[in-house]
Amino acid sequence: MLITDTCIKRPVFATVISLLLVAFGLISFKDLPLREYPDVSPPVVSVQTRYPGTSAEIIETQITQTLEDQISGIEGIRSISSESLDGQSNVTIEFTLSRDIDDAANDVRDRVSRALGNLKSTQAVMSSFGIPSLVAP
Repeated sequence: MLITDTCIKRPVFATVISLLLVAFGLISFKDLPLREYPDVSPPVVSVQTRYPGTSAEIIETQITQTLEDQISGIEGIRSISSESLDGQSNVTIEFTLSRDIDDAANDVRDRVSRALGNLKSTQAVMSSFGIPSLVAP
């Protein structure tokens, strides 16, 4: 018995088999791995400043906002997030994937040094990909 004879004699059976094949194909297609989109992490630079003995409000107004204003003009920034605590400030800058992390870190280092040049007892530590380096004593 040929498959064509079965499909002509039992059209409902042929339709069900066809639908099962399509459903199996769709499920298999959804589970296929994507090689064109590798796992990438965006370039992120983090700046931590310490100003012992000051409240979070003073850190926010005098240090964090100043840093954000200076850093916001850098090319290729995707987002800036910050957190001000008692005695310290954390600013995290996420760049677009096309931006080179070394150039971005150098730009941030220059801007942070310029912003913190006026503050005498503030220490800033910058890290890109978790590699800390001292910016301003």
